[in-house]
Amino acid sequence: MTRTSELPGFYRKTVGERRAVLREWAGLTDDDLRAFEFPPGIDSALVERMIENVVGVMTLPLGIATNFRINGKDYLIPMAIEEPSVVAAASNAAKVVRASEGFFAQTTDPVMIGQVQVLNVSDPAAARLRILDRKEDLLAAANAKDPMLVKFGGGARDLEVRIIESPRGTMVVVHLLVDARDAGGMNAVNTMCEALAPEFARLAGGKVVLRIISNLAVHRLARARAVFRADLLRTENASGREVVDAILDAYALAIADPFRCATHNKGIMNGVSSVVVATGNDFRAIESGAHTYAAFLAAGTGRVVRPLTTYEKDRDGNLVGTIELPVAVGLIGGATAVHPTAKANVKVLGVKSARELGEVLAAVGLAQNFAALRALATEGIQRGHMELHARNIASSAGARPDEVDRVAEQLVSEHQIRIDRAKAILEELRRGGG
Repeated sequence: MTRTSELPGFYRKTVGERRAVLREWAGLTDDDLRAFEFPPGIDSALVERMIENVVGVMTLPLGIATNFRINGKDYLIPMAIEEPSVVAAASNAAKVVRASEGFFAQTTDPVMIGQVQVLNVSDPAAARLRILDRKEDLLAAANAKDPMLVKFGGGARDLEVRIIESPRGTMVVVHLLVDARDAGGMNAVNTMCEALAPEFARLAGGKVVLRIISNLAVHRLARARAVFRADLLRTENASGREVVDAILDAYALAIADPFRCATHNKGIMNGVSSVVVATGNDFRAIESGAHTYAAFLAAGTGRVVRPLTTYEKDRDGNLVGTIELPVAVGLIGGATAVHPTAKANVKVLGVKSARELGEVLAAVGLAQNFAALRALATEGIQRGHMELHARNIASSAGARPDEVDRVAEQLVSEHQIRIDRAKAILEELRRGGG
């Protein structure tokens, strides 16, 4: 009998009934099904209200980055990520920065962009001015849709009207700028755009299609800077000043080459996204916004993308790093407000506003990027990464918790971090050969 993924009423089934369907579909064992069980502290009913067709949860390792001091305040930073060495690297970088008073960070107002696309406009330049002539009335109408946001100091702040040439002809695109305060802003911005769309269409004399928030939050930026003292960067084989120069050389390649820049910025997001995930925010939106912002910054420079960080040498020969990126995160609404682990992580982090969370993200992104560049410019990225990866390989080979470290140590010493070698080492240990 041919299997089919057409499952009428699947969404009406209980979690257990859905798991039974998966058992039959994929031939799952009892052990396989246990992997879908909800961990302690997670209410299955709560998870079922978050998304559709729930069968379980996919857990990630949750670690705590230490040593962070940002704007004179100490933080323990929850990071949810599966990649080895990220938490350790961020903690080590923060320790270096701590010797120079820590990170200094700032954010702009939490202003999000809502886009309304108007088509079939015969006089787009004049339509732009007709819309701008009514700006105050339009902003008032937008704010009437969310009086609570206005009460807390947010709300629609401004209008921008752009004329865009596209493969489908000229479009008038209105940007509604909304201060979202401590929310991510999606619901508030989308609601306001929906409400104003008919009036935009009438004023422009066209037809509205899209009414949606933009994840390129160019008005909602977080910035951080830090000094990495040269005397703390020396290694067995290089002076601190040599390490500074090597990091600057590595950074220069990220400026010059998009293939390197993509990986450079990915390293930043290793840190940023792990905190975003841990706090229940939308990591896809943050990733999309950051990488698009990197291309946005490169526009007009002759390059296709640029690093989100900068590195320079100060007059004393120390390394100075900075970062700037969009941070559309919130502390109210969404998973942040309902997911018990996210709520606990926010409490550990101790942030009191979305802007403060943005400052933390910028500092973590800078720390993570510095740590990667330092490793690349000195010992290579693989050493610390692979030492941790060896433990994963040992576990995958079937090592028990009391055997993992012994197998991993031998894999690293032999420079053969492969599952076939791990199985052979494990077999030798169990025969009493090691």
